Amino acid sequence: MTKRLPWVIKYRPKRVEEVVNQDKAKQALIPWIEAWASGRKPAKRAALLYGPPGVGKTSLVEAIAREYGFQLVELNASDYRRDVDIKRIVGSAARKRPLYGRSLIILLDEIDGIAPREDAGGLKALLEVIRDTENPIVMTANDPWKEQLRPLRDSVLLVEFKQLATGHIVRLLERICKAERLYCEKEALKYIAERSMGDVRAAVNDLEAVAEGYGKVTLSLAKVLVRGRDKSIDLWRTLNSIYYAKYAWQAKKAVTSSEEDYETLLAWLNDNTYKKYREPEDLYRAYDALARASLFLSRAKYKGHWSMLSYVFDLMGPGVAFARVKGQVARERFSYPERIKLMAQLRQVRETREALAGKLAERILASKATVKREVIPFLTAIFRNSRDPTMPARIALGYNMTREEVKLLAGARAEEILKAAERIRKARPEEERESGEEQAVKEARQVKPTGLDAFLGLGPRGGGGPSRGSRSSRSTRRGRRRGRS
Repeated sequence: MTKRLPWVIKYRPKRVEEVVNQDKAKQALIPWIEAWASGRKPAKRAALLYGPPGVGKTSLVEAIAREYGFQLVELNASDYRRDVDIKRIVGSAARKRPLYGRSLIILLDEIDGIAPREDAGGLKALLEVIRDTENPIVMTANDPWKEQLRPLRDSVLLVEFKQLATGHIVRLLERICKAERLYCEKEALKYIAERSMGDVRAAVNDLEAVAEGYGKVTLSLAKVLVRGRDKSIDLWRTLNSIYYAKYAWQAKKAVTSSEEDYETLLAWLNDNTYKKYREPEDLYRAYDALARASLFLSRAKYKGHWSMLSYVFDLMGPGVAFARVKGQVARERFSYPERIKLMAQLRQVRETREALAGKLAERILASKATVKREVIPFLTAIFRNSRDPTMPARIALGYNMTREEVKLLAGARAEEILKAAERIRKARPEEERESGEEQAVKEARQVKPTGLDAFLGLGPRGGGGPSRGSRSSRSTRRGRRRGRS
């Protein structure tokens, strides 16, 4: 099974000394880790490792965890960007007491992916977690100098990772060739290292692609097959390389060289394969390969069976490329995956629903869960089925709902209800300026007396007319008694 491991995983550094050409980063990070290991909490409880991709940031953290006996909890910051997610997931891990006396290291990858607007509150929540953490938090970023990361930079230990020199990458590739008993020309390895632009992952992937295709690595093969790693490689090039591949290693290299994560690439293949392949049998084989790739990827990601990642590469690349047997590749433009667009839309809906639930829960003194389960469905029925838009419009005004919240409840009737709310607002400018108590007193004074109060000539209870204890009331009662006598 170990032979099936991708080389980037198989030859990942196991010890700190195996992480090449990052001596300054080690000198800054190791004392900080040793302070945690000895039970002393350093002044800065989190560290931010930054530098170009593929230079060993994550590998060094994994090697430290293995060498110093830490239990590693690895999270991707792109999956936990909102404040509620950070408090729930990262905050829970930060307070967690390790099993068997082992300390924890929390690793947050791609922290620079947190957006200032879409993920508002995420950085603030992260800073709160860092301030109270009981375990070391290590974050990685390619670009830590974004404006929104300024508060974070001031609160963490900054550790810079330099781009690797060509000589260090060549020595690593030589070690892999020796371990694999593979014939490799040194000039070919130098050529691969230069084209990798300092990215170790890219160099190892290129080496593996050439070796798997021909069983050896020569300069002539490297010049033909290795075109250099484009840091801004787009999905169109990746997809075209898969669909038009003539050899299995070309399709696999397109997958392993892509800058996109595998789940995103899988979504693009799912939504575009039917446009490229027209024969039903070709489509059947392609989607069967994609279904199996999705299964292996989920097992690798959520169960830690990383040996299955090699099957993911094979199924997404050669599996799709060679599913086409009968037909030709159609000249259709690629389209953006519907699942990704739908997830972006649903995210806004979820956030609006959470905001509305919090607003209603505070007003009616109920939990947010109860509001979402019992109140919002009734409001949705009222907003969408009432004949007169005035009632839902008054509810929207009474609870100070935003336009997005009204759209969530009303659906297609949103504009009708919003216009009704605007008419009501313009018709009552004075009432809007009055306080709730003043408005209640005004309405009470306008109520006409009924029943016994009307018979006795009294005003409304609590306002308007003379009270039972007033002078006019007493004189009226004395007059009635004289009349009876």
